[in-house]
Amino acid sequence: MKIIITAHAKKRLRDWRQQEITVEDVISAAKGIPGYVPVATRFRGFTASSRRTFDLVIKDTLAGRLVITVIGK
Repeated sequence: MKIIITAHAKKRLRDWRQQEITVEDVISAAKGIPGYVPVATRFRGFTASSRRTFDLVIKDTLAGRLVITVIGK
């Protein structure tokens, strides 16, 4: 499955709340969600390699799995 990270989500990774979360962490978390997600849904409790906890808002589209935003804890 192709993972598409929006420009908004990439911008959020530079904010202080998400500063230790990498694109690789986001891709790994997005690939780990089973099934099909037809509407934008928040998935909670992922852990980055830096041990930072984060949430993802994801929606599946025809192009692939769209990561709408990343929310750091």
